[in-house]
Amino acid sequence: MRALICGSIAYDNIMVFPDRFKNHILPEQIHILNVAFLVPELRREFGGCAGNIAYSLKLLGGEPVIMATVGEDAAPYLKRLDDLGLSREHVRPVANSYTAQAFITTDLDDNQITAFHPGAMTFSHLNSVGEAKDIGLGIVAPDGRDGMIGHAKQFAEAGIPFIFDPGQGMPMFSGHELLDFLAQAEYATFNDYEAKLLTDRTGKSLEELAKLVKALVVTRGGEGSHIYVGGQRLDIPCVKAEEVVDPTGCGDAYRAGLLYGIANGMDWDQIGRLAALVGAIKIARSGPQNHTFTREEIGEQYHQAFGSRLW
Repeated sequence: MRALICGSIAYDNIMVFPDRFKNHILPEQIHILNVAFLVPELRREFGGCAGNIAYSLKLLGGEPVIMATVGEDAAPYLKRLDDLGLSREHVRPVANSYTAQAFITTDLDDNQITAFHPGAMTFSHLNSVGEAKDIGLGIVAPDGRDGMIGHAKQFAEAGIPFIFDPGQGMPMFSGHELLDFLAQAEYATFNDYEAKLLTDRTGKSLEELAKLVKALVVTRGGEGSHIYVGGQRLDIPCVKAEEVVDPTGCGDAYRAGLLYGIANGMDWDQIGRLAALVGAIKIARSGPQNHTFTREEIGEQYHQAFGSRLW
């Protein structure tokens, strides 16, 4: 099943602060905050939610189709997509703009401070879901505001089931708009912070919101994840990673597992556990697109983690 991944393509500039933010931020001086962090380690990675999700979905054996916008500096990323065998048929270049850029600083507690320049992502509404053919499943991941609204509507009008994944785009939408997204989507996924923001803005509990979709997923970091489906809550355990190296892109890796599981008709317990495993594999590698595995390897790791087999 071809899955249309609507979201950002971005360069991630990742910096590691060899200390803890809390040691340098004085709560009583927060109103005049002026801090500088010395970051001796800097990497530039290929990122963006659409690129990250598609990368892991391809590793799983899925068929991702990226729909995104990029700037005039996108040549290295476009070459990478070609090298990975990922179609860029629906990756639209936008003149006189930069590709979206994230500047991420991570401390020793894996807390992150991120600055994000949207660049070409602002023009994501120029793409239309109807331009992609033979699509059986989709996801509306963080992207330009107008693009996210338009793509959700287009998926719904085309009768294509999709996951609503607002991520860091949550603050752009009112409670009413978030409810509109849920009314159009078949599935939705949030981290625990986003889920709290969702309930605050809509005035509804997660149990109430879960009734609007077939499944509502809340990831909780090292505490696993919750999947609200069929009037019940499934508690999905966390998979212990080889080591915790870099959390950047873990949520996107998890979402790739969701897409693969849904596309292949797995039950929700299996889907959640596969997604958790892909996230754990990613967190043991630096950057959002540097982890690797084969179908056979992840099948064996799933067996070791959960005592059952996917295939």
